[in-house]
Formats: sequence, C-alpha cells, structure tokens
Amino acid sequence: MKTIRLTAAQATVRFLAQQMTEVDGKKVPLFGGVFAIFGHGNVAGLGEALYAARDNLPTYRSHNEQAMGLSAVAYAKASRRQRMMVCTSSIGPGATNMVTAAAVASVNRLPVLFLPGDIFANRRPDPVLQQVEDFGDGTISANDCFKPVSRYFDRITRPEQIVPALTRAISVLTDPAECGPVTLAFCQDVQAEAYDYPLSFFEERLHRPRRQGPDAHELKEAVAALRAAKKPFVICGGGVLYSDAEKELLAFCQKHAIPMTETQAGKSAIPADHELSLGAIGVTGTGAADKLAEEADVILAVGTRLADFTTGSWALFQNPARRFIGLNVQVFDAIKHSALPLVADARAGLAALDAALGDWKAPDVWRQSAVEAKAEWMKVAARYIAPTNLELPSDAQVLGALQRVGLATDIVVCAAGGLPGELHKHWQAGAPLGYHAEYGYSCMGYEIAGALGVKMAQPNREVIVSLGDGSYLMMNSEIATSVMLGLKLIIVVNDNRGFACINRLQRATGGESFNNLLRDTRHETLPTVDFVAHARSLGAEAVKVKSIDELETAFTKARKAKATQVIVIDTDPMAITDAGGAWWDVAVPEVSSRETVVAARDNYEKALAAQRVGD
Repeated sequence: MKTIRLTAAQATVRFLAQQMTEVDGKKVPLFGGVFAIFGHGNVAGLGEALYAARDNLPTYRSHNEQAMGLSAVAYAKASRRQRMMVCTSSIGPGATNMVTAAAVASVNRLPVLFLPGDIFANRRPDPVLQQVEDFGDGTISANDCFKPVSRYFDRITRPEQIVPALTRAISVLTDPAECGPVTLAFCQDVQAEAYDYPLSFFEERLHRPRRQGPDAHELKEAVAALRAAKKPFVICGGGVLYSDAEKELLAFCQKHAIPMTETQAGKSAIPADHELSLGAIGVTGTGAADKLAEEADVILAVGTRLADFTTGSWALFQNPARRFIGLNVQVFDAIKHSALPLVADARAGLAALDAALGDWKAPDVWRQSAVEAKAEWMKVAARYIAPTNLELPSDAQVLGALQRVGLATDIVVCAAGGLPGELHKHWQAGAPLGYHAEYGYSCMGYEIAGALGVKMAQPNREVIVSLGDGSYLMMNSEIATSVMLGLKLIIVVNDNRGFACINRLQRATGGESFNNLLRDTRHETLPTVDFVAHARSLGAEAVKVKSIDELETAFTKARKAKATQVIVIDTDPMAITDAGGAWWDVAVPEVSSRETVVAARDNYEKALAAQRVGD
C-alpha cells in the first residue's frame, strides 16, 4: 500500500478538495470553498493546510462565525444541496458562535461541514485559553454544544481518525435522507500531527444525488387513496427544489387536475401564474390555498416537514375524512401525523405516482373551485400591494414596489419578522430558487449573511435582501464581506423602529406593547439609527427614500450599480395583510389579572378545539 505523510489537517484539506459532484451534467467540486475565521485552535494546523490548497479549495474570510455558517447554509440551499461549504473556527466562542448556524442547517436539512478547533487531545496544557471545563467529565469541550444540532458528530483525537470520520461525513452530507450539518471537532494538537495516509484515500470521488424509488406496497396504497379522492390537494415543500423536481410536480398536477400550494421552503417551485397554483399555505397562506386546504380529503405532501406554519398548528385541515400521503426521502417526515408514507425521492416518487394513476383526474368541480378561489385572492391581494402615497407604507406595499420593478430572474432573501409572512403571501417568484426564505428556524440575522451565500451559488442573478431594522442591527457585518468579495447585494431595510412583528403578536395574545418597539422599551433616550451612514461605513452604497415612488426609482438605479446597495425606508409597524392566513398556536396565559389576556385566553381555548393531531 502506497502512503503519503501529511498532517491530519493537510490530509483533511486534500481529501475535501478531491470530492466532486455533477451539476447540469458537468463535474464540479463538491465543496465551493471554506469559510474561515482563524484563532489559536485552527490557525496553525488548518490555516497552514488551507493556505497550501488555496487555489484548489478557496478560503473566504468572514466577519462573524455565525454569519459565515449562515452563508454556508444559504449556499447549500441555493445549490439545491448539490454543493456545500466548509466552516472552520477557533475553539471557544469562535466555535459556539457557529452552533446557531448548525441548528439552522439541521432544521432545514441542509449540508454544511463544520470544523471547529478543539482542545488538546493530549491534555498537557489544560485548561487552555477558551477551554470550557466540565467538573465531572474530562472528555467534554464547548464543541459538545454541536451534538444536538449535527446530523453526525465526531471528535478527532488521533490523526488516523479522519479516514473513517471524513468518509462518514461525506456520506451524510450527500445523502438525501440523512442530509444535514456534520461537525468534526478537530483537536488543535492533532491537526498538526503527521501520519502515513494511504494514497487511495485521496483519489477523486464523484457524488451524484441518490434517487430512491418508492416501495411497491406504499405506492399501491398512495395510488388507491388518490383515486378515491374527491378533493385532492398537493403541498410543495423544499424537497421538490432539492430534488430538482419542479417540472415533474407541475406536470403531475396539470395532468391530474390537482390544486397545489407551497410552503416557505417550497415557494418558487411552482409557477406563480399557473391557474392551479394557489400560492402560500398555512399561517402565512393565501385565502385561496387555505380555503381549499380546509376542504381537502387527500393531501399529498411532497418534500415537506409539515411544520406548524404549514398546517396552521394542525387546525387547518378540517375535512373529517382527510388523509395525508407523505412523499419524502426521510421516513421521519413521511409518517408524520399518521400519513401514508411514500418514502422516495420527489422526482422518482412523482413519476411512479403519475404512471400508476394513468389518466385519472380530480373532479372538474374541484379544479374549478381552485381557479375561482385563486382569482378571488388575487383581487384581494392586489389591494395590499398597490402603490401608495402614505408617509409610512406597509411591508406589503414595499414588496409590491420591488415586485413591479423586479425581473423574473431575481432572488429575494428573507428570514424573520413579519416580512416572510408578507412575502409568502404576495411575492410572485419568476423562476425556481427565486424565493429564498429561512423559515424553518426563522433565524434573525440570516438575511444578509444568507444572501451572500446565495450570491456565491447564483452569481448571475440579482439577489435582493428584504429585512427589518431589527434583523439588520442583529447581524450586518457581511455587508463588508460582500463588498470585499465583489458580490453585489441589494438590501432593502424596512425601518419600523423595533421588533414590530412580535409586538403585533404580543398585542394579539392580549399583551401590552412591551420591550419590542423601541418606544416601548426601558430607555433614557431613543436611538436614531442612521442606517445609510452605517451601511456606507461598511463599504456599501446607501440611500434613504421617503416614498414608494422614490423606492422604485432607487431600486432601478441600484440594479445598474456594481457594488452592494442598501435602500432604507421607514414603514408602519402595525400595518399587515390581514386577509388570508390561518390560526397559529401561541399559548396564552391561563391566569392573568388583565382583561385583555383573559379574553385572548378564551379565544385561544376555542381555537384549540379545531386542532386535529394524530388522527
């Protein structure tokens, strides 16, 4: 057996650079690069190894470890999970800063390889700087925080351990069912230790997406359920985009006359202008989609986790005879709420269903009800996004302006607050991947960092960031990274002076406005944040607009620019699209001295009666 003597860090980098994938028939590196913020846990070992490989496996410098992890998550999502990134940090706060990003990846089933530095395996200098000590367990370090949010976790305490660890890591990262974040906590002394590695370990490997077909018995049950359906309904989840199955889903629904709707992760897979495309579903759903969801008797859930925002906390689907079919690569998701499982890749599963159903179609009266419901909703929605001269426009009116001057190829990025709800209802994505929402973990601060990852994955498309002042203040450092890397973003900041979405939720559950809007917080002086000056200080070009007309003009100008653009507009913190949508289970206090809370609790208990869980 031929071997080569390398440090564990050098061997890791060499192995990662040899992993390839196939995208649109072309062989490309599996890893788009490495996000790295160096410290004493990784600068000597991995830093030296990455420097030597910088032409084959590029290293990107970020400004915040959580942000670079979020950029990596977005990169994987915008690449349909076919490509991914590595993130490495020092031990201590550098590592734990990435835990939130790992959680985002875990919830959204997205592949990211985290390589945080770790304490000394030999323990001679313990406790080292930034080491977290456990009084009862000498094996624990800060990196154990990654365990609950990693699909696979390992700690590298000997150089030869990277051989099985990396092999397992790649199998998880590229597996459609297991896919999620992998954490290899890399002890800093081990990174620098040498070992005679077999040359075969570094041979180029090509990874193609596995397309699992359905089990014959599960397929038979699913087909029988659909054939018996009078009101079938399809929910399109993110798995449709990950599987590159949007054409197959559209053809399936067209042929069999089944109305279709989208989750946050699935939005943009279905053409917005198709007559059977009812748009968003659930808590942030359109009136059309939620109306048909209430009546549906067989719901084919394709590539979705069926989270509470999709199901209206399981109070949305009111037909007593309803049945779910869970078409999903992961059994865990396919069997939720007593669904008939159809464990398969979305594209392969839809093809099998289509062939088995033959010429069967849903009743025409059901198809017609979908067409009419959509037409009615579009009239309602148009009122919310129409141009306005209001001094403080709503979020929906801002989005309407961006839509009017946008292009079909644009990608809009959002994550938290009220904007994902408004976007889910109103945004008309012009092409697949044109809507990028992180709403599985709803991570504030994802927006700008995530947009950077999207731009890295889709450099030829305009990437628009839609966020509020709260998310902007929480994480904005990657504006500087986008400027540094020449990756232009258009960032639109809706300044409502606080956490307006949660303020509205607080009021809806009987509470008083408290600690959300800046005016309702404990303060001596209310801050006047100059977002334009701040963005300019990070290297972006920025402007504040005073009206919807000015916003449209500024956006058109921003599209022509080459550098990252920031547009700020003041918005109304209370205005919201109150049409459409479904109930969401947010527990209201059972005991309170305040009448508004008592009333909200009474309404809450009445709503609970509509929940149908597990039947």
